Amino acid sequence: MDEKHQHLPQPMNMDPPRASTIFAKARRLLLIAVLLIVSFHLVAVPFMPKDFFQCDHGSTTKALVPFEAHIISKCPDTRHALRNLILPAMQKVHDKVDFQLSYIGKPTANGGVECKHGPSECIGNIIELCARELYPDPKIHLGFVMCLTKDYPQIPDRALIEDCALEHAIDFNKLNECAARDETAHGIELLRNSVQRSADANVTISCTIRLNNEVYCIRDDDQWKDCPNGPGVNDLVLAIEKLYHGSS
Repeated sequence: MDEKHQHLPQPMNMDPPRASTIFAKARRLLLIAVLLIVSFHLVAVPFMPKDFFQCDHGSTTKALVPFEAHIISKCPDTRHALRNLILPAMQKVHDKVDFQLSYIGKPTANGGVECKHGPSECIGNIIELCARELYPDPKIHLGFVMCLTKDYPQIPDRALIEDCALEHAIDFNKLNECAARDETAHGIELLRNSVQRSADANVTISCTIRLNNEVYCIRDDDQWKDCPNGPGVNDLVLAIEKLYHGSS
């Protein structure tokens, strides 16, 4: 009790000795309760698992799985692979992969690039590479590429590029500036470097999908080839999950 209550007059029917006994017992019970609480924290807690009070939010940093698609912009096999395998897989495992689009062509002696479907395809490739340079997040530039690829015969029609840029919140003027920078030298360099990357990986067919720096599957002549794990979305997702978590 506090001092204020200790100085109040005793009720006439209260037996002082009995009240003192009650207060003494209360103090002993309180002391026992305090000791129990203290002993719980001092004795019981150390024997609990280390993570008893922790939640696993997956904070452990793991290496992203290299995931790459080698494409050309004016290609039906590219369209099919993006629409039916790459995009659906990325929706499920985008946070577990280091994704990249690389382009296929032939470097020329004068520092240029020869594209399978001519200069218009080279321009389309450059525009898509500029989108990646300006918007590194695959959720943006990959969606933009898919938008163009749906109407690939129209690449590089300005109306198509403007519509897809608007749909995916991409600045058309920045795309144009990137492609035309230094009298197109910047865009050609982006394409040349990308083509060289595909050549270094010995990739010549669009669309070739590589996982963990090895060929995973190829879409060519309107069919899947060299896909030992299967060309399905779930097959690809499972393969990425195994690599990401280090499973055999």
